[in-house]
Amino acid sequence: MNTAKGDYFKKVLFWLLLPVVWAYANLVLGWRVTWKGKLPKGPKILVANHPSTIDPFIVALLARRPARILIKGHIFHTPLFGFYLRHAGHIPVIPGQGGEAFEAAKQLLETGHTIMLFPEGRLSPREGGFQDTRTGAARLALISGAPVIPVGIHLNRRRLRAVPSTINGEESLGLFALGGPYHLTVGQQMQFAGSLEDREHVVSVANTIMQRIISLSHQSAAHS
Repeated sequence: MNTAKGDYFKKVLFWLLLPVVWAYANLVLGWRVTWKGKLPKGPKILVANHPSTIDPFIVALLARRPARILIKGHIFHTPLFGFYLRHAGHIPVIPGQGGEAFEAAKQLLETGHTIMLFPEGRLSPREGGFQDTRTGAARLALISGAPVIPVGIHLNRRRLRAVPSTINGEESLGLFALGGPYHLTVGQQMQFAGSLEDREHVVSVANTIMQRIISLSHQSAAHS
């Protein structure tokens, strides 16, 4: 498939899925969004906490355009979801090949795309709270110069349903929200600069991003 046809097919997949996700967000989750700032035009990095498996699809609604997600590579091998991820242009993060994923994301940002990732690197603890912060979002922000848009999610954890599965021999546990409330608070854009070689600076940026997400998540909880 040539580049033009490939891009067209990715857009078709997005617009086909959009009404399904929109209906789920409204009818099942009763989702609400609080905006602290507008989304900037052009390339941007959406970052959020990750309490449920469906978060990437709901957060993508905020962009109102296709957003490319950095997501664990083994998920691409699921029968239906994997087909969508592969053909919609999302980016697999494979152990030992993280550099390739970030280079792909950087190139997409350079051409004006929206990138989405979750600094926890996996689902938040089911009982509440947050995972330790990964540095991927910070490194991508520093290497690209693109603005970071933090999003804080709060949902009703009592309405989460665990769905275990085995993907390519790897045990996986999905958490699906089967009811609301589901509230997102979108923060003002954050801009970062500095060298990737400065490890302390990268970690500081990563922690700054995650602390902002946590603060927004608490604000979402207060409005739920």
